[in-house]
Amino acid sequence: MSLLETKDGTNFMKKDATILIIDDEEDILLSLKLFLKQHFERVVTERNPNLLPRMMRQHEPNVILLDMNFRKGDTSGSEGMRWLKKAVELDPNANVIMITAYGDVKVAVKCLKNGAVDFIEKPWRNEKLLATINAVVQLSQSKQEVQQLQSRQRLLSADMDQKFAEMVGQSTAMKQVLQTIDKVAKTDADVLILGENGTGKELVARAIHRQSLRADEVFINVDLGAIPDSLFESELFGHKRGSFTDAKEDRTGRFEAASGGTLFLDEIGNLVMQSQSKLLTVLQNREVVRVGAVQPTPINIRLVCATNVPLYEKVREKAFRQDLLYRINTVEIQLPPLRERVTDIPLLAEHFLKMYARKYQKPSLGFAAETLKRLQAYNWPGNIRELRHAVERAVILCDGDCLGPGDFMLQNLIEDEGETALPSYNLDDLEKWAIQKSMTRHQGNITRAADELGLTRAALYRRLEKYGL
Repeated sequence: MSLLETKDGTNFMKKDATILIIDDEEDILLSLKLFLKQHFERVVTERNPNLLPRMMRQHEPNVILLDMNFRKGDTSGSEGMRWLKKAVELDPNANVIMITAYGDVKVAVKCLKNGAVDFIEKPWRNEKLLATINAVVQLSQSKQEVQQLQSRQRLLSADMDQKFAEMVGQSTAMKQVLQTIDKVAKTDADVLILGENGTGKELVARAIHRQSLRADEVFINVDLGAIPDSLFESELFGHKRGSFTDAKEDRTGRFEAASGGTLFLDEIGNLVMQSQSKLLTVLQNREVVRVGAVQPTPINIRLVCATNVPLYEKVREKAFRQDLLYRINTVEIQLPPLRERVTDIPLLAEHFLKMYARKYQKPSLGFAAETLKRLQAYNWPGNIRELRHAVERAVILCDGDCLGPGDFMLQNLIEDEGETALPSYNLDDLEKWAIQKSMTRHQGNITRAADELGLTRAALYRRLEKYGL
């Protein structure tokens, strides 16, 4: 905006907006331009309506003032109506104000139905004209802000989805999972995903969302295991300012934020009984009441839940509400652990290798045939997450173009190499083994071994002393 001074010495700001005026009368164009130029940064005029498309592309106006009649003696408004439709066709968000000397209610209503945002008559009063254009400029800027926010949301969602973008697997167990996702995604049925840590429960939840009728809406992920019991209601249902000591402003809860889209409640098996009751009430009524509020707020969500906890055992132990379990598992998806889908391990390993080879700029990296066999022989207690991290670590530390079995610090990959396998998963034993392996790999080079292990030289020296190495 630029600062102008009026005759009486007061200052006002010109709005940073572009006004396009299309009218066949030269004196109308001149008077409008002289007046509006005092209030807006850019005012563009044109007598020939056939140039409207070019002018719109060239100037991207916030507001278009469009005459209703361009032929002498014509008072029907048909030509202006045609160009109005053309403007809206070129840009559905175009803000067009129609101008006519022969306005009446019927013409005004017809203009509004065809996409105009307002209607003014010749001769106009400058104050009313300016107020009308200012309102439409504000509308235009609000539309732009909404579009930017929506675009940003799509980019953020796409960015967030990158690591969840692809489900890899051709085993019988995974084919059944994929078939279930295809069947349930297009419905609004609540889904419960069961499986060990690292099996890809969030991946499945996002796949359901992407294939659903709500795909263009938000996906809200809530880790219930990370929310203290005391903040459960505030986090999920929201609160009113002043409802408790730290409530300094109104807050929207996750349920309201997810309305229209998908709400993913991860680690639902960790909820205490009191929170389970509150959650059940919300799911039954499909409305939330913010902490400190009286009136309920309707919600419209697709619910997907996940847990690694054996919920049916918890129901038998009276630690999880049976009615809540029935409410959240209209469709249940059981994810197999990686050890039960051994044929998928080479596919997953290759998938992660491509990803990390690109990330760390090592495009020529590949697996030795023996490595894939060894990876399939390991039982992967951490499932896909462990495999992913193992491949990333191997890519980072590998010096050559081929990942061998020795690039993976996994317990049972060293048994055939004449080394002693660890008797257990005792943390001290694992740490001692890792240090031994790294020191051997780097021929006793303390600096390189410390870098590989993520330790300082001093920390590695302390551990060497601790384990007598």
